[in-house]
Amino acid sequence: MRGRLTFWFEFASTYSYLSVMRIGALAAARSVAVTWRPFLLGPVFAAQGWDTSPFNIYPAKGRYMWRDMERICTARGLPFRRPDPFPQNGLKAARLALAAAETVRIEAFTKAVFQAQFGDGADISSDAALQGCLRRAGLDEALMQRAQAPAVKSALRAQTEDAIAAGIFGAPSFISGPELFWGDDRLEQALAHAAGREI
Repeated sequence: MRGRLTFWFEFASTYSYLSVMRIGALAAARSVAVTWRPFLLGPVFAAQGWDTSPFNIYPAKGRYMWRDMERICTARGLPFRRPDPFPQNGLKAARLALAAAETVRIEAFTKAVFQAQFGDGADISSDAALQGCLRRAGLDEALMQRAQAPAVKSALRAQTEDAIAAGIFGAPSFISGPELFWGDDRLEQALAHAAGREI
């Protein structure tokens, strides 16, 4: 691989859905290895004095985001359903993603969760929905128990603290060397930097 990119995503994040569904192919085409890092935006938002998504706090911004998602998903051929409630509680999914990373299947699991949530409108806090995602990713449902292990819970807390320390304020975010790129619309720029083709 020519370069490396760290991909920070939050399961409740609409724009993370867009990046999750395309980063693998785009990175492979540029010989960039991707490190998948789930984290929780709740502590990030709390530091700003928010108790929910800014898309809920600012209605005009929220209306724009939902229409933007519809346009982009249509253009990319991605299914899209607005989940209810929004934002979803992605805590269990994030813990499962860390457990899945131990099996080198984090990408497949993450895609399955985002497809269930934003493609099918499923409640990703539901054990049944997450078990379905594990099956679609070719993973053993026993990971549901592994995700409850203190080590996994601690790892997610530490990973969220790492995100905050890295200056991450939203998702998706990408880090290449010292550079931070935020938003699905910066994915190509982040990959170019990781591949050594952009300063």
